[in-house]
Amino acid sequence: MDRLSGQIGFCGAGARPKIYTFGPHHGEEPPLSGTRGSGTVFFSCCTLACIYCQNYRWSQNRDGAEHDVPGLAAILRELADLRCHNWNLVSPTPWIPFIAEALELLDHDGVSLPVVYNTSGFETGGMIDSLSGIVDVYLVDLRYASPETAATASGSKHYVQVARDAVAKMWNQVGPVVLDDDGTARRGTICRLLVLPGHAVESIDNLRWLKREIGTELAISLMAQYSPAHLAVDMLPWNRRVTQEEYELVRAEAEELGFGNGWIQDYEFPVRNELAGMNFGPRALAGTCKES
Repeated sequence: MDRLSGQIGFCGAGARPKIYTFGPHHGEEPPLSGTRGSGTVFFSCCTLACIYCQNYRWSQNRDGAEHDVPGLAAILRELADLRCHNWNLVSPTPWIPFIAEALELLDHDGVSLPVVYNTSGFETGGMIDSLSGIVDVYLVDLRYASPETAATASGSKHYVQVARDAVAKMWNQVGPVVLDDDGTARRGTICRLLVLPGHAVESIDNLRWLKREIGTELAISLMAQYSPAHLAVDMLPWNRRVTQEEYELVRAEAEELGFGNGWIQDYEFPVRNELAGMNFGPRALAGTCKES
């Protein structure tokens, strides 16, 4: 796919990085948010089409503003100036060549932060290889264990094998989470498991796979915060939150398997509406972008 010549693929990405919003984010895992927030950039044009996506306005509807490489660098510089702990790139896959150029510009100016690659897990091995030396922390989802569920919920029957291969490759590249003296992440792999309604058994399957193929040194983030959004509000069983019984089955399995690194959300974890993607407003730096 040659996007520079005008070709458009599944995700709808064009020849210039498109960003919906950015800023310090305080809702990530503690070693990423820290005390000053994770410097988060929400890129448009996702490589999946999840029926429950809270970020569908920019991930699937492709809202956002286009930026050139200096404009992208200016956004990252602002996040560094705000003393964010890292650069947290959300769904950055289509834009990696431009991101790499922007990081080079900043590095030349002596501006550097740990780079967090915040991904659905739907990544090729070649992409992960290309990120060696660029990405410090992988924050990766592992959502399904059934190709049929993956096809229904995210539009790709290949997700399971692709994502599992990706997580293993990420682990081999950066290893376990390494914290600095302040408890913020400098390097490593964090695997998120969002328990989905009616599909708790798939989270259990993934936990068993993670233990077997990687081990319990891997930091996991087990989450109960699923909330119906987008197309899921009219689809069973996706139009409800996870039951406490479903979630406790997965939590008990994680503990039984010996996962002791990471975070297990309480079922009654208060969902902060201001951190839900559908409540985000667009943001751009003046003079660095083209609205679209």
